[in-house]
Parts: sequence; C-alpha cells; structure tokens
Amino acid sequence: MSLSKDRSLNEQLAAELRGMVHPSRVLSDAASLVHYSRDLGPFESAPMPAIVVLAESVEEVQHSVRVAGLRRVAVVPRGAGTGLSGGAMALQGCIILSLERMNRILEIRPMDEMAVVEPGVINADLNTAVEPHGLMYAPDPASHRISTIGGNVATNAGGLRCAKYGVTRDSVLALDVVLADGTLIHTGHDTFKGVAGYDLTALFVGSEGTLGIIVGITVRLKYLPVRSRTLAAFFDDVPAAAAGVLAIGTARVQPAVLELLDGNTLQVLDSAYGSNLRRRGGSLLLIQTDGFGAEAEAEVVREALVNLGASVSAESGGEAERLLDLRRNARGDDVEDEFRVGEDVAVPRSKLVHYVAELERMARDHNVLLKVVAHAGDGNLHPTFWIRTSEGDAGLARLDSALDESIGAALALGGTITGEHGVGEYKLRWLSWEQGADLQRIQRGIKQLFDPHGILNPGRAIA
Repeated sequence: MSLSKDRSLNEQLAAELRGMVHPSRVLSDAASLVHYSRDLGPFESAPMPAIVVLAESVEEVQHSVRVAGLRRVAVVPRGAGTGLSGGAMALQGCIILSLERMNRILEIRPMDEMAVVEPGVINADLNTAVEPHGLMYAPDPASHRISTIGGNVATNAGGLRCAKYGVTRDSVLALDVVLADGTLIHTGHDTFKGVAGYDLTALFVGSEGTLGIIVGITVRLKYLPVRSRTLAAFFDDVPAAAAGVLAIGTARVQPAVLELLDGNTLQVLDSAYGSNLRRRGGSLLLIQTDGFGAEAEAEVVREALVNLGASVSAESGGEAERLLDLRRNARGDDVEDEFRVGEDVAVPRSKLVHYVAELERMARDHNVLLKVVAHAGDGNLHPTFWIRTSEGDAGLARLDSALDESIGAALALGGTITGEHGVGEYKLRWLSWEQGADLQRIQRGIKQLFDPHGILNPGRAIA
C-alpha cells in the first residue's frame, strides 16, 4: 500500500474518532506518535501507530473501540507506559488508546474498606487519598509513584509488600470493562466474598489488555499499619542472604517487606545515590515488619539472621524510608555504554538459594555482568544481565544465551517466566517453555471468545 493511501486511511480513521473524542485529543502528529509508540520494554525501536487517542470517559473508550472494530484496526491500551515487557508497544498502524487522563478517584468508602478508581489513577496517589482514613492500597510496585492502577491490573503487578498483602489480583473486587465490540460490562462485587458464576474479574486481571479494556476498578483497602520496624541485614554474599530468607520463614514470621539486593546492585546504588551500602556487606536483606506485633516480629527476625552471621541494624524514620526508596530504584537508570535486560522470574522459595547460585554461575559462563534484586518473600527475582555496548553482536549473543539459560533454570525448579511484569511481547519467546500446547489452545479460545476479530492488543500475553 502506498504512503499516500496509508495517510488517507489514517485521516479517515481520525475523522471517525473525532466524532466523539475532542479533536485536540486525537493525535496524529509525528512527535506524539513517537512518544506513545513504546513503553519501557527492552526494545530499541517500535512501529508507528496511526493514531493516539487520549480518552477521558468510558463513552470515548467505547467509541474508539467500535471504530477500531469496524475498520479492523488493532487497539493498544496504555496507561503511563511504565511496563517492562513490551505490553504497550505500538503495532504498525494501530490506535494507541491512552487512559492516562481517566485519573479520577470516584469513591472512597472507609467503612467498607474499598475505593473505586479510574484506570489512570497513579498508584501512590490512591494511597495518599486513603491514608487519612487509616487505610492503604496494598500493592506497591517499585514504580508506584508513576504507574497507574489500570496498568497494575493489566499485568497483575506485585511490589515490595506483596509477600504479606498479596499481588494486585488479591486487592481487586470488581471491574468495569469495555469489550471488543464496545459493550460495557461490570464484573465482580462490592463484597469481600462472592462466588456467583465464573470469576471474570480474576480473568481480566493480568490479561494485558487482550480481552477487554479496563475503565473502572473497585479495590479492596487494608488497614494502615499502626507501626513498622525496618531491619537492614548485611551478609557476605547472596547465597547467605537467600538462606536468611528461609530462616525467617522457619521462624514463622511474615514480614510485610522482604527484599534481597546483591553486591553489584549495592554498588550501582552507591554510585548513583552516594550511599555506602556496598561497604557494609556483600548483599542485603531489607526487612520490614508491621502491625501491633512489629517490634516482637523484628526481634525474632534479627535473632534468626544474626545466627546466620549477618550484621543486622534497626533503621528508623528517614533512614528506613531512604533504604526502601533505594530498593525501589534498584533497577537503575539506562547507561549509554551498557545494554541491560532485566528479568522477572519466580521460583519456589525453597529453591531460592540454588537459583541465585545458578545465576552467578551463568554470568561467569557467558561472560556477562549480573545484578540481582528480589522480592525474596515470595521468590520473585529480578536478575539483570548486561554487557558493554562496545562488545557488539558477540556480546548480545552471549547475553541472549544467558537469558535463555536463566529462564530454563527457573522453569526446571518449578518456577515461572514472569512473576509480575507480564508476558507482553518480549517474553512470548519463552511462553511455550512454560505452557503446553493444550493450555495454549484453551487460552487462544478464550481470546477468540472475547475478541473474535483480534483487535485488542494482538500478539501480546498469549502465543
């Protein structure tokens, strides 16, 4: 098809979209198309969308989806674009449907311990709004200050508190969803219990925009802890810290936060933020207990880790918050002379020590650099392999080999290819390693049922 014909079709598409969406929010200029074409997934470039729609209402989402369905144009829903697996990357000629302006907190019901929000609400903003009521929204991904609740729902995001409070799915009670034909449905209920019919709410959580577009979210809130205690436990190496995770479990203490950072991560943080973490040890377990028993639980944890040879200090006030902020920034900023790829595997906690040792071996075998952070409380690891860009194609080949081996090793231990970031586009290469042909056939059938013309974020989440 010629460029002029493409432009003509895009102009017709834009004109139809402007039938309900204000012209100022139907974007087709080059700068906007480039800006909205990609998320934070590990891709150097992205195809160009045809149109970007900045929706501000459910009706505008419905209209956009109906226009796309009539024209058989792919729709890629997008929040803040902070995803790490390419789930919101543009497809050539698609409509990017941005929900970032649907950012209202519609209702807070303190007595019912719930809130209703639009998908563009920033995670941290919801917590700020409910804190005066003595409540919190528990899921807190590292990106909580910039990621949206809708994006968190799309990938079933976790976060630092997930060991105790669960992942996003555990906090979602009901959803408003626009289907591929523009129909608006409401799933779930306003009660903590409910088993009427199939659990479509749970199905949509983590579906990465492939079954419907989430336009409203009813979330369950938790009590804001009356107190918390933060411990920093430094070990000589990562396997020792991983053994500390198991020791805490053996002591039958459930921390709210249980994070592991290896020596390379500590060194990167020191360089970026002027901290002195690496001088304090070769790896760090960052632990936070909360609730009325926070002090007693922290003392049990301290004793268990000291018995393993850790240097344990109790952190309070600003220093505790600083450590937690450093952990949230542990992924690190992009560096021009390095190519990094982070992963999102999870393994059974009993296999944590073994898997960390295997990662270190892989890095040596493939001659790549490695740093590891982990939501150690639930076995979700974020290993990052990287090379110097000067190593060229040979370095990239070694990097790919290390990544493939790390995924295979996690699966061999009973793990998964993604704990909280989603499959997106990037991890499709490994999906068949985890899921057999029969399971994939069923998933494709579900996709066909909800989206018969394949317009909702095609080529993502399922093979």
